[in-house]
Amino acid sequence: MRIVITGGFGFVGVQLAAELLRRGSFRGRPLTGLVLADRFVRDGLPVTLDRRVSVVEGDLLDSLDEVFAEPVDAVFHLASAVSAEAEADFDLGMRANLETTSALLAAARRQGEAAGPVPLVVFSSSVAVYGSDAALPLRSPVTEATLPTPQSSYGTQKYVCEQLIADYTRKGFIDGRVARLMTVAVRPGRPNAAASGFLSGIVREPLAGIPATCPVSPQLRVALASPRATVEGILRVAEAPRGSRPGELTGRLPVNLPALTVTVAEIMSTVRRVAGDDVADLVTFAPDPAVEAIVGSWPSHFDNSRASTLGLHADSDFESVVLQYVADHRDDVAPGTLTVIETALHRS
Repeated sequence: MRIVITGGFGFVGVQLAAELLRRGSFRGRPLTGLVLADRFVRDGLPVTLDRRVSVVEGDLLDSLDEVFAEPVDAVFHLASAVSAEAEADFDLGMRANLETTSALLAAARRQGEAAGPVPLVVFSSSVAVYGSDAALPLRSPVTEATLPTPQSSYGTQKYVCEQLIADYTRKGFIDGRVARLMTVAVRPGRPNAAASGFLSGIVREPLAGIPATCPVSPQLRVALASPRATVEGILRVAEAPRGSRPGELTGRLPVNLPALTVTVAEIMSTVRRVAGDDVADLVTFAPDPAVEAIVGSWPSHFDNSRASTLGLHADSDFESVVLQYVADHRDDVAPGTLTVIETALHRS
């Protein structure tokens, strides 16, 4: 079983790689090779020390021949230009999100038509495919049957890719699966160019003792999922057999991964409760209409029924999300803050 993860050195890519290596198998077959393909390669990551892992470095559009030099059984296509990045640079978004995905699908098709395995292609789409249109207001809660009317270039590009994957699957060129990701929080490391990146920043930076700015209203509602829940969701969508019974994937519709709905104010009150006033007070509010226009166009309430049939459920509350981050990234939390959190947990 040879698996490729595009965007393999991104945060979700590394988390997914680690989980696949930990499991050691996929769809009942031993994992023999895991290819991490990315424009930017990071040295010293534990996943790269595993003998089953190889690396393809460079722009994916220029690297597909190397990726498919040996038969590929499954591709987790995570690579993309993120939301604010694609909105600011239309041509970059079209190349990174649409043209690259189209080229990857064509390469996967060629493999199957050349008597190789018909690959599984798992595409990470986004809640950004949805939006409220003046002629068709977005109704709540959102389901997979809700018509996407994206209000950003990023959401449009993701939606077009979803349709390509559905048609390639209909034609038998690939076995395509689409998981629509909620905003993943709390992400570790440095901020990225995602419009929703502040939702991690207003937790991550204060916990590290660093001031942070929130560019949206405290009343804004958002749909979130923890890193662990996101990786579990991607893998469950990938491994689900096709069929009509519970636990099976029906049709070619995407799966909206389960969402935890919270307001920004609730996020901050959780940080205050878990880590104390000094930490929460490191966050200041400075409205940025461009950011709020993008993030505010995304729905926040979802019917998670389709995901539930696969055994997937939303995070229980935002406190569990914060504590997950603290448990997984202790070295990124200021020592004094870590002591406060652990003391409070011990008392409870």
